[in-house]
Amino acid sequence: MQRRRAHRGRLVLGTRVVAAGSVLLLSACGTTAVSDSAPSPAPTSGIACASGGRLAASGSSAQQNAMKHWMREYQKACPGVEIRYVPIGSGGGVAQFLRGATVLGGTDSPLKADEVELSRDACRGGRAIDLPMVGGPIAIGYNLSGVDDLVLDAPTLARIFDSEITRWDAPEIRRLNPGAALPALPIAAVHRSDESGTTQNLNAYLAGAAPEQWPYPKDKAWQAKGGQSASGSGGVASQVQGNDGAIGYVELSFARAKGLSTVRLDTGAPEPVAVSARTASAGIATAHADGTGKDMALTFDYRTRASGAYPIVLVTYEIVCDSGNPPEVLPALKSFLTYTASPRGQKDLARIHYAPLPDEVADRVRQVVGGLS
Repeated sequence: MQRRRAHRGRLVLGTRVVAAGSVLLLSACGTTAVSDSAPSPAPTSGIACASGGRLAASGSSAQQNAMKHWMREYQKACPGVEIRYVPIGSGGGVAQFLRGATVLGGTDSPLKADEVELSRDACRGGRAIDLPMVGGPIAIGYNLSGVDDLVLDAPTLARIFDSEITRWDAPEIRRLNPGAALPALPIAAVHRSDESGTTQNLNAYLAGAAPEQWPYPKDKAWQAKGGQSASGSGGVASQVQGNDGAIGYVELSFARAKGLSTVRLDTGAPEPVAVSARTASAGIATAHADGTGKDMALTFDYRTRASGAYPIVLVTYEIVCDSGNPPEVLPALKSFLTYTASPRGQKDLARIHYAPLPDEVADRVRQVVGGLS
């Protein structure tokens, strides 16, 4: 009975989720009558549309612009489906999904084991699974007069953010940048003051690639010594932009918007790797799925030396039930996620500074989506 109540609660609360935070809403232009018939391709788009349905979703703000793009394009082809996405953050998205308020959650880190167990109440007869859908390159942005090309490696980066290296003309930085006119300026390292998936993924990279220099857990909260702080990626980018000698970590789109120079990473590859949507996709390709059953949680190889593979990437997962989805929304859910993981859904992401999934990962995601029930 408990699971049955959670299932019903999702259908009721799904109409209320739009009250929390800013809402990304594309309303149906045609009928919203639900249907359990198989999706059929729209005449000109090639997207296999459901004939109707309402999808309540919430979660990661990191994928907000990607979700806007996907919803706009999907809605053009499939006006009978209404999609509501509330970008309230990963934690909020997971919490709403687990209590049955949504049928789709977005998170910047895979579900924990206890969250998977809790999901069995919302997924009648099934469990929640993680489906990688989009990558967000995390850039190391800096502001240093006279230096427009800067190379750092993981150990040096770890010591900078832990206040162990405090000047730009330090020997460790000079060694990586022979011939560069590095000024005798103090380093102002800027980190997030709020908990974030961006911080968690940087922590994971530094702990994986420089474990001796970075003893901190892979948490969403910053725990290293010293430095300056700012709220949100926008705050970090602005603080770096306004201070000569500053360095910080932000999603690539924020670095581009502020015109920040970005670090090239010495990973041991033949050449230092610059951050871009293309190199981040190559970084995702070095990861492997280690989830159980249909779960596709990825484990990254942070010590990869693959040529052109940028290793600091935030992957946003869509959380769904592997089975036990409400039959009246299942066709729309499968149709929308099949589109987002399709070549068409992934191809324009680089233009808005996201990293598309590697083909083999996207192919597997579509196979899993096809088997949702």
